[in-house]
Amino acid sequence: MESILLLEDDPALGRGIGMALEAPERAVIRAGTLQESWERLARQRFDLLILDINLPDGSGLELLRQLRAAGENTPVILLTANDLELDEVTGLEAGADDYITKPFSLAVLRARVAAQLRRNAPKVPASFQLGPFSFDFEGMEFRRGGEKVELSKTEQKLLRVLVENRGRTVPRSLLAEKVWPDGAGAVEPNALSVTVKRLRAKLEADPAKPEYLKTVYGIGYTWAVNP
Repeated sequence: MESILLLEDDPALGRGIGMALEAPERAVIRAGTLQESWERLARQRFDLLILDINLPDGSGLELLRQLRAAGENTPVILLTANDLELDEVTGLEAGADDYITKPFSLAVLRARVAAQLRRNAPKVPASFQLGPFSFDFEGMEFRRGGEKVELSKTEQKLLRVLVENRGRTVPRSLLAEKVWPDGAGAVEPNALSVTVKRLRAKLEADPAKPEYLKTVYGIGYTWAVNP
């Protein structure tokens, strides 16, 4: 699932941009200050940052410079009312991947966002080494601590979505669409919960207290990173 951090101090504009960019496989997390952005970045990784420049507690440019100085290469789009050529050059030289001036078309913003996400989308591997686990989705071979684990096709689909998005919460609705793409609406309401329970029984040392496949109550599930 894609995730975008939107740093915008105008609540109404932030809500509008968020609504325009959100999708079933994309979440937009809003922040109104630099401090809130740093707190979000400390808790979660993002696929794209959209940063306003003029903020109540500083400048999005400074956030961008600090991220680049720390070696962070997440793509960044600057969103600002500063429309002078020098401002754009300054932003690009600071490490921005794109620069959009206000007012702007939401259609153009969506296209620019899609271009950055597409350009920076990582190639998804077919095999994973995660802690005690070895998951080979092409060879359909799964091991825990070296011991082979037999998984059904449905369990494999669910596991793959979770490990490809490890560290992120995947909503129940999106998981259902991925696991049962031809008929998520016709699947029994508890089918996902049952599949999660079976997967935990096969992978977790104590399924009642899972370390890896965790529930995020009211939202969905996540494969924990470094549990």
